[in-house]
Amino acid sequence: MKIWKKRYMYLMLAPAVAYFIIFHYAPMYGATIAFKNFNIVKGIMGSEWSGLANFRRIFEMSKFYQVFFTTITISLQRLAWGFPVPIIFSLLLNEVTNLRFKKLVQTAVYLPHFISWVIMGGILVSLLSIQDGLVNQVIIALGGKPVGFLSDPDYFVPTLIFSMIWKSFGWATIVYMAALAGIDPELYDAAKVDGINRFQQAIYITLPCIRSTILVMFILRLGNIMEAGFEQVFVLYHPAVYKVADIIDTYVYRIGLTEGRFAMASAVGLFKSVINFFMLVAANYFTRSLGEQGVY
Repeated sequence: MKIWKKRYMYLMLAPAVAYFIIFHYAPMYGATIAFKNFNIVKGIMGSEWSGLANFRRIFEMSKFYQVFFTTITISLQRLAWGFPVPIIFSLLLNEVTNLRFKKLVQTAVYLPHFISWVIMGGILVSLLSIQDGLVNQVIIALGGKPVGFLSDPDYFVPTLIFSMIWKSFGWATIVYMAALAGIDPELYDAAKVDGINRFQQAIYITLPCIRSTILVMFILRLGNIMEAGFEQVFVLYHPAVYKVADIIDTYVYRIGLTEGRFAMASAVGLFKSVINFFMLVAANYFTRSLGEQGVY
């Protein structure tokens, strides 16, 4: 009866449910390839079971450990540098009183999110090229030496992190700006009466009021700790920086699609998903222990 009363709400939810069933849950059957001696002619059903043989093979490969630790390193740096930026930016933007300027800034920082990494990669190559890139031309004009932002392993990962933040932080601020809009203005009025300055208001009122939102976003980020940005890395990396930029996703792409070892690629991908799952559960448990609701 309750479902019938809210039938229009469920009808609006139906496309999203269909999307996840078709594109996320149904393809999970393909993960059985990781436990089979997959033969493309016989197909998934006809291939023989091999148990954990594919997992033993990948754990015996020294290359796997290299891409595993590279993935962890890049993911943690993305989390450490990228997670606080939209929070800080939202707090600063929330202090802007000129609505026209505020909307202009919001639009400007949102735009990179809608640019694909293919186009963004072209922009970065044009800006950071060691020969005729705008950034290096400025460095040379100031008396410095050109820097190989995309060719030098020492600079490649920081360039990845910076470009990721540039592209994504504006979109992430939408969530925090929505949370900030829900704070009771009377809290700030009472704080002004008590003589609390703007910085103290942000520390003692704003941040505690959006703490639950921050924790939920943090849980979701930890649930994707093994996602180091396949599209970004795939567009920008090359053999010269494989040592610092070859992540699990690009490794799976190479051994799966280019070398045809589908079973091993599926085993690596499944291993990554299991780690993400346990990190999500652990982060949610920690959040609930702090008295917050968590994601479930």
